[in-house]
Parts: sequence; C-alpha cells; structure tokens
Amino acid sequence: MTNSLKNNSTSHPVLSTGWLVTIVMLLIVIVDQAVKFYVKTHFYMGEAVEVFPWFQIKFIENNGMAFGMQLFNKYILTFGRIAAVIFFIWFIKKTLELSNLRKGFYIACALITAGAAGNIFDCVFYGEIFNNPFPPQHAVLFPSGGGYAGWFEGRVVDMLYFPFFSFTWPSWIPGIGGKEYEFFQYIFNIADASICVGVALLIIFFSTDCSKAFNSVFDKDKKSEAKK
Repeated sequence: MTNSLKNNSTSHPVLSTGWLVTIVMLLIVIVDQAVKFYVKTHFYMGEAVEVFPWFQIKFIENNGMAFGMQLFNKYILTFGRIAAVIFFIWFIKKTLELSNLRKGFYIACALITAGAAGNIFDCVFYGEIFNNPFPPQHAVLFPSGGGYAGWFEGRVVDMLYFPFFSFTWPSWIPGIGGKEYEFFQYIFNIADASICVGVALLIIFFSTDCSKAFNSVFDKDKKSEAKK
C-alpha cells in the first residue's frame, strides 16, 4: 500500500503537467481556428472592423511566415512547421520526467507548439476547403466548385491589427522625408501571438529551465545531473 502511494505521488506531477500542456495546446488551436473560420466566412478580403481606435479586425491572407513575412518557399515553410511541431511534442514528452523544470516552461513550449500547429491547418487544408471569391463576397466552406488551391498550398489567415499611431516623416530627413510611418503595421493571428508569447516567456523567465531540458535530452552525460 505504501509503495502504491509513493508511485502515485511521483507519477501525478508528470501526468498533471502532461495534461496541462495538452489542454493549453488544444485551447490555442481551437480558438485560433474558430476565429479564422469566422473571419474567413464573414469578412471579405481587406475588410476591416474597428473595435477600438488602436485595434481592428482586418482580414488578410499571406503565404509566408508570422506577421506576413515571406522568406522561404511555401512547401519549405509548411513542412518546416510540421517538423517543428513534431520536434516540440517529442521534446516536451522527453522532459516530462524531469522534476526540476517549472510548469511555466512547459506552458511556454505548449504555446509555441500550438501556434505552429495552428498555422499548419491553414497551409494544409484551407486551399481545399475554402474558395476565394472577389470582394465583397465572403468565402464559403466546402464550396461546390472546389477550393482555391491544392493541399499544402493554403494561405494563412490573419486578422489582428493594432495601428497604435502613425505620422509623416519631416521632409528634411534624407530618404524617408515626406513618407508616412505607421507604428506596428503588422497584421497577425492568434497562432502567431502564441508563438511570440511562448518564445518571450522562454527567453525572459525560463531560460535556465530551457538549458536544463536541452542538457537532459541531448547530452547523455548530464542527464543524471539535470534530474537533481
């Protein structure tokens, strides 16, 4: 009976952390996809609704990375995201046995993993399950005429826009004089935000946990030390 209680007490933290990671990931993916589905089917391309003077819901799509950046080929990005999600899931699973890592570290990893997974759904499925009508028409889910692209060729849906302020550069400044500047002109989605928050948490609050986890997983000589 005593041994049974000891086994339960030692396994419970692992199970609870694992469930916490799973719940965080599922919530992020579900909310991200729900918002994207709503925007895709209720907004036309380029439509914007002002929520506050500094915050708008504005529907755009992009073929690239977070915040609309385009640095790599579409297929490289999609399969890169899939590989990243597989790696993070494997990494989290390998580190769940460690007792010296804080739960905040796992939450940060879950945010990054869920964010990458959320954008994977767009890339893999959206080209097949949505059409791409001209404004002011809204997209239709499972259109009779087929989707706007093939598998793995879908575009990522973005909608969160924070135009905090803008101004025009003085004309006397070389190169940029007379041009308008808008602070934080990027439009992104919940998955992008989840990745950024997760990375920021790891860097600011959980860098030591990250080092311990990597040492434990990738340096066999330090595994026993990382568990102390």
